[in-house]
Amino acid sequence: MTESVPLSDRSIAVERRPGRQPGLFWLGGFRSDMVGSKATAIDRFGAEHGLGVTRFDYSGHGQTGGDFNLGTITRWLEEALAVFDTTAGPQIVIGSSMGGWLALLLIRELRRRQANRVVGLVLIAPATDMTELMLAQMPKKYRTLLLKQGYVDEPSDYSPDPYRINLSLIEDGRQHLLFGRIIETGCPVTILQGARDKDVPKEHALKLVQHIVNDPVTFTLVPDGDHRLSRDQDLVLLERAIEGLMGD
Repeated sequence: MTESVPLSDRSIAVERRPGRQPGLFWLGGFRSDMVGSKATAIDRFGAEHGLGVTRFDYSGHGQTGGDFNLGTITRWLEEALAVFDTTAGPQIVIGSSMGGWLALLLIRELRRRQANRVVGLVLIAPATDMTELMLAQMPKKYRTLLLKQGYVDEPSDYSPDPYRINLSLIEDGRQHLLFGRIIETGCPVTILQGARDKDVPKEHALKLVQHIVNDPVTFTLVPDGDHRLSRDQDLVLLERAIEGLMGD
């Protein structure tokens, strides 16, 4: 059953499975939603193990709806925090692509509040500082167009329709950059990365590992894995990663 978490100017659609702790808290990627293959696999895992599971859609995504073009990292992080605040007890946070960046930002804010309940972190192809990565990968003609008109429509491997990248998203992202300083999580981190990922190259994920120096990190490189890591064998790896963080 879909719930609604209200914010000042919008409501966020949430799917919640009751269960024991630690709960599983899902953060999806850019333009993905909570009924994707990895999100639903996590929900099934939660059901099989009696764990609580929380999934939601950012504004402009999935069941939450709204104008995607209003989306920024600030906005989506605010939503992630609001939904996380509706959970109770220890949580394992699982973030995919942009959701990996948001997971790290979520933990940073929780630690600032001295309210961190995250006991484990699973990052799938983590797109840390994604907006700068987007800009770096963008052809020069698109960067010029982005600056000129405030947006650019790029072809996507995941949709017949192009992805619109807004300059407001890029500029807002610079308020949340993590690279260049130590990243503190206060919990074990497991990273799953495809060696054939063209969107978030393995070198980018390894750069993240180099920034997490005070917390245990497990890095698994999937030789034939792409960005999605949503094949059956990839989902098995994801389940094992969660099991490894559950404790006794």
